[in-house]
Amino acid sequence: MKRINPGIFKAYDIRGIYPDEVNEEIMMDVGRAFVAFLGEEKIVVGRDMRLSSPALSRAFIQGALEQGADVVDIGLCSTDMLYFASGVLNLPGAMFTASHNPKEYNGAKFCRRLARPISIDTGLGEIKRMVLEGDIPEPSGRGSYSEEPMLDRYVEHVLGFVDVKVIKPLRVVVDAGNGMAGMIVPALFEKLPCELIPYCFELDGSFPHHQPNPIDPANIKLLSTWVKENRADVGMAFDGDADRVFLVDDMGEPISGSLTNAILISRILDRNPSEKIIYNAINSWIVPETIKAKGGIPIKERVGHSFIKQTMLDTGAIFAGEHSGHYYFRDNYNADSGLIAALMVLEIISIEGRPLSEILKPYKKYHASGEINSRVEDIPGKLVEIERRYSDGEIEHIDGISVFYPDWWFNVRPSNTEPLIRLNVEAKTKELLNEKVQELLSIIRS
Repeated sequence: MKRINPGIFKAYDIRGIYPDEVNEEIMMDVGRAFVAFLGEEKIVVGRDMRLSSPALSRAFIQGALEQGADVVDIGLCSTDMLYFASGVLNLPGAMFTASHNPKEYNGAKFCRRLARPISIDTGLGEIKRMVLEGDIPEPSGRGSYSEEPMLDRYVEHVLGFVDVKVIKPLRVVVDAGNGMAGMIVPALFEKLPCELIPYCFELDGSFPHHQPNPIDPANIKLLSTWVKENRADVGMAFDGDADRVFLVDDMGEPISGSLTNAILISRILDRNPSEKIIYNAINSWIVPETIKAKGGIPIKERVGHSFIKQTMLDTGAIFAGEHSGHYYFRDNYNADSGLIAALMVLEIISIEGRPLSEILKPYKKYHASGEINSRVEDIPGKLVEIERRYSDGEIEHIDGISVFYPDWWFNVRPSNTEPLIRLNVEAKTKELLNEKVQELLSIIRS
């Protein structure tokens, strides 16, 4: 039996350090197991610009071909473009990326036909077992290989989510983080009247400027500066595989995922009244309030794309938004797309005819901590302690523990991959927020 670290198989994907944990030999087996598990005759494969992605992708493709599947290779792409390819070609897919992780990491995300997710509970666990035990069925033949460009088709698909004619010649700063947005964004902006002001657009898996993780405030500071220097209307930062986007307003102020959700939801429900909207349990109070105010039907779900996508399928929801910069669209095969969300924000600014900072003012009713991580050895014990301490509040167990009071609320939940507790707090005043954050951290870290 080969020595493989089982920890590379995460809740939603494969991820680890190259080549010690994730390498060509492992990915060839994963390619074979993926095909054998699905029983499909054809798959689609894409990759990001990480230095090891070409080799890992080739090895996976080789394994898939040996197992008897035909492979359509779309080459360099964003993760949301791979999901689009899975949908439009009606094929299961594999995307080689480590998303926002540092340069030494790589891995793969998987989906069934029509971009339906594969998580550890819905197939990745069985693929893991097959690879770890070497229990992969013998192939019956060899598949064929083909390449198919997808960028132009994807851009046309994305443009279908807005009325391009109403978009004004806005000044837009984009930080691609040397990730796949450096290829995707220019192809979109060729079709728009906006002025694109690009930073870090060279595809470079060594990430020479900063980590491709825009949820970290440290990685947004440069974008805030560039927006102010260029007197831009909006700034956009994408993660490494360009499926997430974070915004900075015209004043250089970072915009939370919850506020972005709120303005997107407002626009979507203006066009599509009475639709169902999904939001995750970490979103601000402003998100369900906006859904209700616009006549929509709010549905709360736990964090994680496999849960969100399944609930979209089950309910027919038109849109779902997470606090982490993932925005899902029913007409995008229920998959997330940072590019669609970014384009819709340009349409919103154009239609409103006001600066983004002004558009956001009515939604800035609450004060949020953002996500605070703490290393904890006995996570189950600590969660029990927290629930006992706050038993006088309204308690919810959709995702970890959420506790609600009239003027504030918090959520604590364990990380899927590390011995961490993640804390999010929101309150009606800054003073109350600071008080409760310190109170909770003193319990979590004691």
